[in-house]
Amino acid sequence: MNKCAVILAGGEGKRMKMNKPKPLAEVLNRPMLEWVINSVKAAGIEKICVVKGFGKEYIDEFVSSLNFPVETVYQAERLGTGHAVMQAKDFLKENKGSVVILNGDAPFMDSDTIKNSFEFHISQGNSATVISAKVSDPTGYGRIVRDESGALSSIVEQKDADEKTAAINEVNSGGFWFDTEKLLSVLGEIKSDNNAKEYYLPDALKLLLEKKEKIGAFTAESPDTVLGANDPAQLKELEEIALKKGYRC
Repeated sequence: MNKCAVILAGGEGKRMKMNKPKPLAEVLNRPMLEWVINSVKAAGIEKICVVKGFGKEYIDEFVSSLNFPVETVYQAERLGTGHAVMQAKDFLKENKGSVVILNGDAPFMDSDTIKNSFEFHISQGNSATVISAKVSDPTGYGRIVRDESGALSSIVEQKDADEKTAAINEVNSGGFWFDTEKLLSVLGEIKSDNNAKEYYLPDALKLLLEKKEKIGAFTAESPDTVLGANDPAQLKELEEIALKKGYRC
């Protein structure tokens, strides 16, 4: 089964007080993007495309330092996760099969979660599978809403959640598996008719559901898979978690 990965790494590190892209902020002296790429490689995925944006020259420098090939594409305007994936359309067309889409600033998205979610994705015959996690505090995350049978019915963002939905502690990690051709079939249909005027990747799931495609949610064993960092304090927390997990500098 052909597999590839698209890693979103266009975010700016303003609150990190750094002039580099946020995914290059380091956890235990390694860029968060490196953690993600290493997990993808360890999961047996060789074809990797990084979507760069702010500070693209730093991403180019980092990728050129790796001892294996990684493609990059440029997102000139940061108009949401869906828009970022649109920039990788040619890469997706060249790599039919299944694609995992991950955030470049989620260092604890480990290889086992990537592999196990893929096996779930294929065994269920899904067109798309969101990687979820159950967390103690879901504030700020998109909630995973399931129907009575346990199947995914929607992902509801924090700002759109009513009281009942806001109480759900299963959240979207920002990681997704897609049948590549199914994703390409709806990518151009994603709209930016929201307050932020951005194109959101989870809207691809809505479009596939409307087409009666099968969508699932795989719950990661560790809640840490959803963790990222937006400022130095959160980055320090990630380092503390990494040390507790047994990682070393």
